Amino acid sequence: MTLEEIIKPENQVYGKTPLLTETPMHYCPGCSHGVVHKLIAEVIEEMNIADKTVGIAPVGCAVFAYNYIDIDWQEAAHGRAPALATAAKRLNPENCVFTYQGDGDLAAIGTAETIHACNRGENIAIFFINNGIYGMTGGQMAPTTLEGMKTATCPNGRDVSMEGYPLKISEMLALLDGTCYVTRQAVHTAASTVRAKKAIRKALENSMASKGTSIVEVVSTCNSGWKMTPHQANKWMVENMFPAYPLGDIKDR
Repeated sequence: MTLEEIIKPENQVYGKTPLLTETPMHYCPGCSHGVVHKLIAEVIEEMNIADKTVGIAPVGCAVFAYNYIDIDWQEAAHGRAPALATAAKRLNPENCVFTYQGDGDLAAIGTAETIHACNRGENIAIFFINNGIYGMTGGQMAPTTLEGMKTATCPNGRDVSMEGYPLKISEMLALLDGTCYVTRQAVHTAASTVRAKKAIRKALENSMASKGTSIVEVVSTCNSGWKMTPHQANKWMVENMFPAYPLGDIKDR
């Protein structure tokens, strides 16, 4: 069989969604951001809503998210993505609106914006990348940094008597009446990636159906900030992050 006979449309097993641009991603090798970007782009294409989807890009590692997924985007000030998403959705209720935020952006600088948008039940989806560290700015401690975890600003490990406990913000948001769907996923294996994609789709469908606020937390690695290889980071995440941030649905109304 010749190569020309093999390379045919009917033989194609997988192809990149056209919503992903050709722009080389700036993320570190082994970073989870690229996988999540791919899943969001695939879901938007499969739902056929690219022309009515608006993404809100934050300040953080994902600051250039608008370069990679070919939909309408707006850039938000640090932590203010839920407020901007609120305006985008209320002005055009027929649109699908989501934010894409890291743990520092969502759970530190933007804690108030996140909580109040969820409490109001804004019809948006929030995609929350939790790697337990400030990845872009040098690996400082974040609200989600684990007890005993070393960062640039707690080199001896997070001391709860000094810095407090890791913030499980998804559990907090699940208590609010305005949230309709809160889930925690990961993308470190093929099976987990499939589950994460289903969660992303459900969150975007909720936005379109005006059911309230959906939060999809993705427990992720930051191998550069953690000073590990990608393989070591995935192993460390499973052994340390998952017990503190267990995967699965927290709320599904």
